[in-house]
Amino acid sequence: MLKKLAVLGTLLCMLCSCAHLDKSNDPAARFAWFNYEGKDALFAEPPPAGHFQNPILAGFYPDPSITRAGDAFYMVTSSFAYFPGVPIFKSTDLVNWQSLGYVLDRPEQVNLVNAGVSRGIFAPAIRFHNGVFYVITTLVDAGGNFIVTATDPAGPWSDPIFLPEIDGIDPSMFFDKDGKVYITHNGPPPGEPLYEGHRAIWMWEYDPKAQKVVKDSQRLLVNGGVDLSKQPIWIEAPHLYKINDWYYLLCAEGGTAEDHSEVVFRAKKLTDEFVPFKQNPILTQRDLDPNRKNPVATAGHADIVQTPAGEWWAVFLATRNYDTEFFNTGRETFLLPVTWKDGWPTILPAETEIPSQPKKPQGLKATANAAKLTGNFTWRDDFSGSELGFEWNLLRTSDEKPYELSPGGGVTLNARPTSMADSTQPAFIGRRQQHQTYSSSTRLELPLQQNLKAGIIAFQSEQAHYFLGAVKTNNGYRVFLESAVQSLPAETKSLELAEGDFVDLKIVGDRASISFYFRPAGKDDWQAVAENLDATVLSTQKAGGFVGSYLGLHARLDQSANNP
Repeated sequence: MLKKLAVLGTLLCMLCSCAHLDKSNDPAARFAWFNYEGKDALFAEPPPAGHFQNPILAGFYPDPSITRAGDAFYMVTSSFAYFPGVPIFKSTDLVNWQSLGYVLDRPEQVNLVNAGVSRGIFAPAIRFHNGVFYVITTLVDAGGNFIVTATDPAGPWSDPIFLPEIDGIDPSMFFDKDGKVYITHNGPPPGEPLYEGHRAIWMWEYDPKAQKVVKDSQRLLVNGGVDLSKQPIWIEAPHLYKINDWYYLLCAEGGTAEDHSEVVFRAKKLTDEFVPFKQNPILTQRDLDPNRKNPVATAGHADIVQTPAGEWWAVFLATRNYDTEFFNTGRETFLLPVTWKDGWPTILPAETEIPSQPKKPQGLKATANAAKLTGNFTWRDDFSGSELGFEWNLLRTSDEKPYELSPGGGVTLNARPTSMADSTQPAFIGRRQQHQTYSSSTRLELPLQQNLKAGIIAFQSEQAHYFLGAVKTNNGYRVFLESAVQSLPAETKSLELAEGDFVDLKIVGDRASISFYFRPAGKDDWQAVAENLDATVLSTQKAGGFVGSYLGLHARLDQSANNP
């Protein structure tokens, strides 16, 4: 009898487990494909022979850092609350870049569970030394500064080595020729701040064997900035180099908005005072007319690298603005040559616009398997691979990913009650908006379960996004447009949708304007849901934060969604 009860208990447990694992009845939304097309006027004419297109990484790719290993270059950028974190790219020509994936691709490497979209990972810096790649960065609000390492830049990367002694952001590593290793970073100034934005640049010695900073090795390099008497703000992003007989310290100064710039200091010894260049800044756009045509602004946060032929080049962030001050594409990565005179580097002379199609670096072979990262292009994903492409990100981390890929193509979002305004991970996948003028569309398959809203989204932050989707009603379906912006009601507009196998949804953006459309199954023409709404609400100037806009897919459980 006991044996029969044990067998019965085992069977019941198996049935319970199967019921728990079977998600066929869970609310979910399936999307057949996603299409993105960028068509900026700036990119209409391809670069002439021997030239390249700036930015080299269009869209939200800020705070670039670069290193060289042999004949190849490797670059990383900030990712904030998006996951996987810290995109990493490889190039042999500095102009075109191949994606290697992400440095932080395991949730246990980076805790983004409740991170605000503009928190998370700040300003990574990459370096290569003695066969090992190092990335050092800051996880804001959830651990601080840490290092990860890899012998293959495509991964796997190590678990983080946290550095609790370092108080601040924007750390960078420097490997001196005598074998010593140093970390520079932005931090609080000595004593009380003298004014708002008063910061300092500090340096620590680091022991790579012990994986710790050396006790009592902290040293002040720069207090405030180039000239403390002028109250410079937000000195940050320090990168240290030994070039010929000098140590050079490159820093961003002026904040990340219109007054952003790059400045340089140098010293003969690391124990000497770092002296600023008399002709600082060596890169800025703040000295130009803000009303100029197609302005590139907010330039700064640079890192430099030398080619095998001996040329020096700088990668840095800047923004492509419309209507003088607005940008929805976020801070992008640009490339320019570095010139040297009297032992000082300059990236761009004063009162000079950043060129959109400069001459290419010399003597470098073309990059293999380069991704579409700049210029006008059309990109389509039918989700037929075994993993999402590098273009896609989640927002934050959680114990369980919110999507599933089907063997025959298509992606399924497992709906959650979490909205895009919440602070936990929503059922969302998104890709960067890389153009001022674009269209983005998807096919949402029907039927949908009750209480499920699903569709396409333009997202900048928890407080600034548009959500175009479909929802089941008592009489069929309706297409709706929700907004999370102060100037519009929560649900802007809704239209009835006849029964069908699917509905296509589309967002069209043109600088300050954004429009929304749907196309029922069996129809050729798009029908407007709302046209020429305000797209400036998705810009950094209005939404705030440090990120650019994303376009993607979202599914949400909503108990109010069963309205007739």
